[in-house]
Amino acid sequence: MREHGGNLDLAQQRFGGRAEDWIDLSTGINRVPYPVGEVSARAWTALPSRAEIDALHQAARHAYRTSAPLVAMGGAQAAIQLLPQVAPCGRARILAPTYNEYAGVLSAAGWDVQEVRDLQALAGADLAIIVNPNNPDGRCYAPNDLLALLPRVGRLVVDESFADAVPNLSLASDADRPGLLILRSFGKFYGLAGLRLGFAIGNGADVGKLAAASGPWPISGAAISIGCRALRDDAWAEATSARLARDCLRLDAMVQSQGWALMGGTPLFRLYETPDALAAQEKLARGQIWSRVFAKEPTWLRLGLPGSEPEWSRLAEVLAR
Repeated sequence: MREHGGNLDLAQQRFGGRAEDWIDLSTGINRVPYPVGEVSARAWTALPSRAEIDALHQAARHAYRTSAPLVAMGGAQAAIQLLPQVAPCGRARILAPTYNEYAGVLSAAGWDVQEVRDLQALAGADLAIIVNPNNPDGRCYAPNDLLALLPRVGRLVVDESFADAVPNLSLASDADRPGLLILRSFGKFYGLAGLRLGFAIGNGADVGKLAAASGPWPISGAAISIGCRALRDDAWAEATSARLARDCLRLDAMVQSQGWALMGGTPLFRLYETPDALAAQEKLARGQIWSRVFAKEPTWLRLGLPGSEPEWSRLAEVLAR
C-alpha cells in the first residue's frame, strides 16, 4: 500500500493505545462531521433505485454548481482507479508533488507517467492531472489558467477533493467541455470519509465510461440518503467553511512556538516545514496525536485541524511539553 495519512494502526503499533484514544490529524478529513441523522431501514435493506441515484446526482449538481453530467462513485479514489479505462494508454503528466495514487494507478495500467513541477510542462500530455487545491502543499491554480491549458492536452483531470471550502477555484461549472474531467470527494469536507462517496463530473462520453465501469450500484443506500441531505444543506456548508478558515489561523498560531514554518495548506490541513518531521511526529504521538510525514521530504509535517475544544486543548498541551 502506498504512503497515506489515516494509517492510525501504525501509530497504535508504535505508541500503543486504542483507536478511540487518538486524535488523528494525519488526514485532511473534517473532524466536525456533518450530522448524519436518521437513515431509513430501506437505505440499508434495498438496492438503490435509479430514481434515488438520480436524486443524489441532482443534489451534487446543486452543491457543486454545475449542470454537467456526473456520476456518484465510492469516493474520488474509485474514479482514480478507473481513469485508465477512460482513454487508451499514452503519455500521462502529473503536476507534482501531489497525491501519489495517480502515478501508481496509471503506471500499473501501462501509461508512460511523468511527474512535472510546472503547470505549462503538462502541455502535450495525452492525460494531464492537477490536484487543485493541491495535496499536500495547498498550491492553487486559477480556473482560467487551467482552461487555457485544456486545448494543449488530450484530457485534463482536475482533482478538486479539497475545493469545497474554496468554491471559486472549481471548474465544475465548465466540466461539460470535451476533454475536461473533474473529481470531487464528499467525505473530506463533510467529515464522513467512511461513507465512501465521491463524484466524477465531465462530458457525457467520459462520465458514461466511468458509470459503465462502476456497475449498476456503485454506492450504498446510506451514502445516497446522507449525501442527498448534506449536499443540499447550504447553511451547514457556509458555516463550516467559515469555521475552517478561522481554525486554520488558530492552528498556524498554535505551532509557531515550535519553530515550524507554514509552507501551505488548504482549509482542511496545513503543511509545515520543521527541523525534523519524524521528531515532531513522535512528540505529538506521545500525546496520542497522529500526524503525516513524508519519506521523501524529511522536514515536512502535515496536520489536519482539530475538531472539538478538548482536541484543541490536548494539542496545545502536547506542543507545550
